[in-house]
Amino acid sequence: MRSYARLACLMFPLVACSVESANREPVAADGTSALSEALSSVARLRVVHASPDAPAVDVYVRGQSLPVASGLAFTDTTGDLRLKAGSYTVDVRATPSTDADAVVFSAELTLEAGVRTTGIASGSLASTDAASGFRILPVVERFAAASAGNGLVRIIHASPDAPSVSLDVGDDDIANPEVPNLDRFSDTGEAGIALPAGVALQVAIGAGGARQTAFTTPELPTGAGLLVIATGFLSHLPRERDGFGLLAVGPRGTLGFIKQNPTVYALHASPDAPAVRLGLASGPVVVNRLAFGELSAPLQVPPSAYELDVFVADGADAALTRVSTGPLVAGERYLAVAGGFLNAAAGGAGFGLSLYADRFTRGETEIQAIHASPDAPAVDVSAVDAAGASISLATDASFPLAGPVASISLAGEALFVVNVAPAGSPTPVASFSTLATPSERSFVLVAGALTAGRGAPLQLLSVQTEATPWHVGSIAAD
Repeated sequence: MRSYARLACLMFPLVACSVESANREPVAADGTSALSEALSSVARLRVVHASPDAPAVDVYVRGQSLPVASGLAFTDTTGDLRLKAGSYTVDVRATPSTDADAVVFSAELTLEAGVRTTGIASGSLASTDAASGFRILPVVERFAAASAGNGLVRIIHASPDAPSVSLDVGDDDIANPEVPNLDRFSDTGEAGIALPAGVALQVAIGAGGARQTAFTTPELPTGAGLLVIATGFLSHLPRERDGFGLLAVGPRGTLGFIKQNPTVYALHASPDAPAVRLGLASGPVVVNRLAFGELSAPLQVPPSAYELDVFVADGADAALTRVSTGPLVAGERYLAVAGGFLNAAAGGAGFGLSLYADRFTRGETEIQAIHASPDAPAVDVSAVDAAGASISLATDASFPLAGPVASISLAGEALFVVNVAPAGSPTPVASFSTLATPSERSFVLVAGALTAGRGAPLQLLSVQTEATPWHVGSIAAD
């Protein structure tokens, strides 16, 4: 039978140890066993890939010919590598690789006996700026003891383009956050922050004293220390794979990548409805006043489905109607259109709420047409440029359907005429002149009443999404 000392050597081949006999565990002069001595000198190392623009990589400990992790992709975490305590050089190579291939990045890490060190690959690989460039952050895990009913969280700011941020646990008072200032590539400390276990939490991110975004965490486990790494690009869309989010890493590896809470913009597009206010069912008002053609400020809420009560803005507290948002998903941005006729007795679609997810591509010029005129028949919508080239935006779209996202190639500002025609007809019932600009990403709504005297007349409402907050403009028929 192998001795425990030999077993230690087999389990930890990089730990310096010796075996005197296959049948007897050697004992040192002070009475300690070789196994105890070997184990007491063991350190643990793991690597988290948290660099949003770095490709999958292989990780090597210099001096070893084989990688300790292969194909490590963004948000992945390796298992623990056990090494003798001391200083090591960690080399990062693009996968697939051998030890003869070029090293993308190297870092010197000092590993302590009996302690896990997590090396967080962070920053932007493409950046040449020392303030945002690629690096490996060594995080020595020495969490405090968790009190009953709590978990411990250590938050690391590793986003290449996010400024110094504040953290408001509960999303209840961004002016007095629990963590007032967390600089890029710093963290909240070894002991960890005690948070209630067994419940989902709201965490708001602030910058410059203003709330920027918020997250809904999963339920925290009792006792276990978690690393929560803020990573991804704040400038990218929240739904993108490399958009700003929270990477949760537990004792056994990656738990998940938490995307930002969904954001909703409400647009009033009901031709005959007065200015309204919107409130959560049996809850607070979320929009105080919204008239036809107006767009609300962004509303960020935890992922869920919501019921909204619609009130006359300057009227009594009796709700005109109740509408449902349907499920709102983390990382998504939505345009919620309150449309249809409030008084549908004369015909046309009745009042309701339609939800459209932002499916635009960052950096492209794209338009999505929406049929939002409650008494218009199914329509074809097209955009014609100055040279006479036509782009189809929607075909046979009935209220309240949207056409596909249409891409437009632009070298500069360009004038387009948007034609709205009954489905299958070459003759427009209305035409609208509009200016398109490069990288513009817009919902274009055919809104208002086709029938005269039924409220706001037929018009285009253009909701531009390329900048935050979104904004809306109205275009009258030619």
